[in-house]
Amino acid sequence: MMKFYQFTPLVKTLIWGTESWQLSGVQDNETLTKDGESLNALVRKLKDQLVGAANYRRFGDEFPLLIKFIDAHQNLSIQVHPDDETAHRQGKPRGKTEMWYVMDSAPDAMLYNGLRQQITPEEYQEMVANDTICDALAQYQVKAGDCFFIPAGRIHAIGAGCYLAEIQQTSDVTYRIYDYKRRDKDGNLRQLHTKEAAESIDYHVLPDYRTNYTARKDESQLLVACPYFNTAVYDLTEPMCIDYSDLDSFVVLIGLKGTGTLTVDGEECIFREGESMLIPATAQEVRTSGTIKFLETYVLS
Repeated sequence: MMKFYQFTPLVKTLIWGTESWQLSGVQDNETLTKDGESLNALVRKLKDQLVGAANYRRFGDEFPLLIKFIDAHQNLSIQVHPDDETAHRQGKPRGKTEMWYVMDSAPDAMLYNGLRQQITPEEYQEMVANDTICDALAQYQVKAGDCFFIPAGRIHAIGAGCYLAEIQQTSDVTYRIYDYKRRDKDGNLRQLHTKEAAESIDYHVLPDYRTNYTARKDESQLLVACPYFNTAVYDLTEPMCIDYSDLDSFVVLIGLKGTGTLTVDGEECIFREGESMLIPATAQEVRTSGTIKFLETYVLS
C-alpha cells in the first residue's frame, strides 16, 4: 500500500465562478488518483487500512468527506442543507454539514452565515417572496484565515471575491432559497427549493457565527470538531513531526500557502498550496520541512 495518495481535481465552471473538487467520492463525480483509480475504488480495495476500522464500519465503501476549493466571482445563492434525519425523510442518502476556511479574498469580499434576527417559518416564506431574506442573515467581511462552521440547517452563502477551502460530508444536497433573480444559460430563472429548504432550516440565532481562534506559528490549532470531521490548521516555518500512530482515521492535508516537503513513514514528496493529499489510517507519522500552511482533517467515529 502507498504511503499517501494525490488526486486529479474535478474543476467545474459554474454561473458564479469555479469549484475544484479535490477529493470526492460523490457518485458520478469521483476524483481519480494519479494512476487513474477512483477514490471509492480505493476504499473498496483497502477498506479499514485506508479510512480506519471505525470509519469503515460507519461509512462502508464510500469515502466520508468531500473537499473543494471555491472561487466565487459572483455571489452564490442563499442556501441551506438538511441534516441526516431530514435528508432521509426527503429521500436523500444523507445531509450536509460543512466548514469554510478563507484562503484569499478581495478587499470587499463578504459572506452570509446564520440568522442575525429571529424569524418564523412564515416570515421566512414572506422574505423570500419579497426579496428581503438577505436582511435577516448575519453578514461578515472576510479575509484570509477566517473560518466558519456551517452545521446542517444553517442558512449561508459565499459572496463574490471569496476564495476558500470547503470541507463537508460526502453529499451534494443543496437547497437554493434565493438566487437574486438570476437566469441560467437558457434564460430561465434558476430553480429554487423552497419547500425542501423550509423543512431543513434551523431558526436558532447565535451572537457570532465566526470560528474565533488566535493564529499561531509552528503548532496545531484545532478549528472544528464535530461528528463528521475534525479540522486543524498548521502554519509552519520550522520542521515538525506529526504523530498519527494512535489515530484510527485517514488524514487529508489541504495546502493553503507555501511549499514544503512531507515525509510520510519515510516516503517523501513536495507539497504545495492548492494541493490535497490523502494519508491512509495505517500511517504512523508525517515529518514536515519548509514554509507551508495547510489544513489537516480526519473523522473520529
